Amino acid sequence: MSGSKPDILWSPHHVDRYVICDSELSLYRIESVGNSEAKAGALRLSEETTATLLAINSDTPYMKCVAWYPKHEPECLLAVGQANGRIVLTSLGQSHNSKCKDLMGKEFVPKHARQCNTLAWNPVDSNWLAAGLDKHRADFSVLIWDISSKFTPEASVTMEKIRLSAGDTDAGLVVTKPLYELGQNDACLSLCWLPRDQKLLLAGMHRNLAIFDLRNTSQKMFVNTKAIQGVTVDPHFHDRVASFFEGQVAIWDLRKFEKPVLTLTEQPKPLTKVAWCPTRTGLLATLTRDSNIIRLYDMQHTPTPIGDETEPTIIERSVQPCENHIASFAWHPSSQNRMVVVTPNRSMTDFTVFERISLAWSSTGSIMWACGRHLYECTEEGDASSVERDIATKMRQRAQSRYGHDTEQVWRNYLLAGGDEPQLKSLWYTLYFMKQYTEDLEQKPVVNKLPLVYSGIKNIVKSSSGTVESRRCWNGSDRQADVIRYHSDERCLALQLCGWIKRGPEIDVEPFLQSLEVEREWERAAAVALFNLDIRRAIQVLNKGASAEKGDLNLNVVAMALSGYTDEKNSLWREMCSSLRLQLNNPHLCVMFAFLTSEPGSYDGVLYESRLAVQDRVAFACIFLSDSQLPRYIEKLASKMKEAGNLEGILLTGLTKDGVDLMESYVDRTGDVQTASFCMLKGSPGEVVKDSRVQCWIENYRNLLDAWRFWHKRAEFDIHRSKLDPSSKPLAQVFVSCNFCGKSISYSCSAMPHQGRGFSQYGVSGSPTKSKVTSCPGCRKPLPRCALCLMNMGTPVSSCPGTGKSDEKVDLSKDKKLAQFNNWFTWCHNCRHGGHTGHMLSWFRDHTECPVSACTCKCMQLDTTGNLVPSDSV
Repeated sequence: MSGSKPDILWSPHHVDRYVICDSELSLYRIESVGNSEAKAGALRLSEETTATLLAINSDTPYMKCVAWYPKHEPECLLAVGQANGRIVLTSLGQSHNSKCKDLMGKEFVPKHARQCNTLAWNPVDSNWLAAGLDKHRADFSVLIWDISSKFTPEASVTMEKIRLSAGDTDAGLVVTKPLYELGQNDACLSLCWLPRDQKLLLAGMHRNLAIFDLRNTSQKMFVNTKAIQGVTVDPHFHDRVASFFEGQVAIWDLRKFEKPVLTLTEQPKPLTKVAWCPTRTGLLATLTRDSNIIRLYDMQHTPTPIGDETEPTIIERSVQPCENHIASFAWHPSSQNRMVVVTPNRSMTDFTVFERISLAWSSTGSIMWACGRHLYECTEEGDASSVERDIATKMRQRAQSRYGHDTEQVWRNYLLAGGDEPQLKSLWYTLYFMKQYTEDLEQKPVVNKLPLVYSGIKNIVKSSSGTVESRRCWNGSDRQADVIRYHSDERCLALQLCGWIKRGPEIDVEPFLQSLEVEREWERAAAVALFNLDIRRAIQVLNKGASAEKGDLNLNVVAMALSGYTDEKNSLWREMCSSLRLQLNNPHLCVMFAFLTSEPGSYDGVLYESRLAVQDRVAFACIFLSDSQLPRYIEKLASKMKEAGNLEGILLTGLTKDGVDLMESYVDRTGDVQTASFCMLKGSPGEVVKDSRVQCWIENYRNLLDAWRFWHKRAEFDIHRSKLDPSSKPLAQVFVSCNFCGKSISYSCSAMPHQGRGFSQYGVSGSPTKSKVTSCPGCRKPLPRCALCLMNMGTPVSSCPGTGKSDEKVDLSKDKKLAQFNNWFTWCHNCRHGGHTGHMLSWFRDHTECPVSACTCKCMQLDTTGNLVPSDSV
């Protein structure tokens, strides 16, 4: 390759060796930096690899092409094509193989001297070497040599001429008669052997691509094209071939050789090399002249063309291995997507093409991505207490526990959700109290109007009237100071929704205190008792909590501090409690002393303690705030809850438009469409459910259940939804229609009377109690016949031959349906054959093919979803 740019050739035997070919042959070994850093003269190819020069061969001048012997022995044998058409066998390094020694220096000489353009070893019969030569009017351009053949002089070629042409070379090493001669009066620019048959040779001739069959050299298959250079076969798909001309690459399918199946985008500069990746299916690399960019065409997902106009789609990308212009490149034979490039000044770069990452996020929360031949999966692991689980994982687990479906004891849904989220606890207890007191007050919703209790405390206190102001003394204190309290029916209802009192007009918090003691919420119980002016009960609760198992002994200290309460404004007790209460960690203990040290009517220390539960703050406000203060406070608190998306605010907003706004903030913050869907359905059969946001949450939750393959759970949710919101019940989407009139058979049948001549009027004789509807109720045409029993559809399975007595009757008084599932119509959407469902199920338990004679349809194998098992299978 004197005067031309260098080329690179990987060894077929050693994955760490390659040859650089230009004016001489240079053998290099590539190795990692750690193994070669101590060696002098190593060339750095990349951050991880270097190349060491092993041998140089300068014995073959005027090189035009080089081909490496494909077999292991002899391993360093190369064929060199020269400018005069000669082919010389040479070697890199010394070989102790006797066969290699016999072949060294052997020459193959054509009749007429002209340039050798390309060489190709036969991959099966490795003694065969194909050479492509320039055109000569009296000679062939494709010669196939047998390197094991001996010298056989011809009469037309004198020994003297051979000696003169061979120079000093031993005449015994010169071969002049090829094994095959092909392509007369033409030029061959490229060629390659076809892997599917060792006798087939693909050659890029002057104006066509030709396939030569050595079993019959007089015939060839060819196609006229200009894309005749660089023919190369895809190693992973032996019928796919690439070739190029100027700046355009053509992809051929040898099974359909009339025209290219694909023509790649034309490049502005002429191409110099194309090569298929040996480690990656369908990846083609191309290089243009004077460029530092290699273009990659990914045809991994290319379908086999069916029609004439079908063109496969490809993904094109570019990589830049180095800054300088690239003379040539070569894929590594085994390392995935790795190549070595060489520049015109023989500087080399080891480069790896990074795969595009295809990412898939599973509906169950795991991430999977493909990179080359590797498939990676990332799943959620770790202790649930230390790792915050994704909301999708939580919703999936809750769906499995039937979260949201308990419509009687609504508060139990909090336990089904795991019982570890205070906001969900507040929400479901609020909905439980709303449902409970709606039933007790017999406030049934009317059209476009929600019951008062479902409109939230914010609307309840606005409608408050007849508020009574009362004064009550402390219980358990020596000081008999009066504390102003407020009472009305609406305030009692608000306290009931907060869970402080039970049904009835009396404000009795003792049952609530007992339930808090059972749950070991000692501080909260003491605070509620204190807010009801019962210091003695609060002290009793604190002492009980301190003496309980694993109780906090500091509660005794708090009880002792409470016992010293005094209402004197300038007392030392009040001064110390005001300054030290903020140091208390428990919010309930903190608000207890804030209440005791506050001025009458000014309870900001309690009302604006954010760590205190909303229901406790609201209940406190309903007792101690006046009619002018209470609505303003509730309005302010509801706005704060709505902005934060805090579910405790549903107590204030109710299931109204404000409640939807609050839930929207909650969904935006958490993504929990599951809770939003169930909550909005509980008490909102009016316009709230019709809100586009609510419908969006419901549909997204349904889609999630389908994505998780929780089809039973989704069906249960639809049933649950239709009970709470009858307007959401969908119309029939699938029905059996008549082939003749197109009317629904099932609808007409379901509307038919069960007495009188309900059947005979449709052409079905017999008793009206026999469920036989064998003709269309609309046009009276007969229904199709079952492929197995040959009876008209509509005839019950129990009346069909082989399934029971022919005169067996169906008792419609017990089953008002005209047909059970076994009697349903079923058919294949491909071949349109079918029959009774019971018969079809029985047939396909033992068969895969259609029961109709001469029909070869594999009916049951066509249903791709038939093999899917629902994740929530019962």
